[in-house]
Amino acid sequence: MFALDRDITLMEASLIAVADAGIDVRQTLFERFFATYPARRASFISVDAASRRMTDETLQMMFGLAKGEGWVWPLVAELVFTHRNYGALPIAEYDALIDMTVAELGLVAGPAWSPASASAWQQNADALKAMIRKARAEWAIAMPAGAPQAA
Repeated sequence: MFALDRDITLMEASLIAVADAGIDVRQTLFERFFATYPARRASFISVDAASRRMTDETLQMMFGLAKGEGWVWPLVAELVFTHRNYGALPIAEYDALIDMTVAELGLVAGPAWSPASASAWQQNADALKAMIRKARAEWAIAMPAGAPQAA
């Protein structure tokens, strides 16, 4: 099995383990996120709705990156531009949400989580973070007046 295939298999197994556990990772994920960034809570009209969407999108984008899916880049670019409506979001908040998502998966996946699955998720988390940085840079060039200004 190729490393890519192995990573996909490990990532999928951890997602299935989380689903089988019946635990909604978004709740503890967002508790952790708001504990770290309490001022960000005010940005959410509905934490319930946004946390569902953001958690699903984050997981889908990481898994899509692992599978080499072409839809990931356009989605990342769109989301980065859309998020400008919330002000200049620090890149550290993007990074934290992505890393916290991986950590929550690890906590809930139980025996399906291993150093190899953690590595597979983290590699794709890091790739997603790099894509976000690329999208921010490209939007800053394409639309300087509308691009986020935070580092």
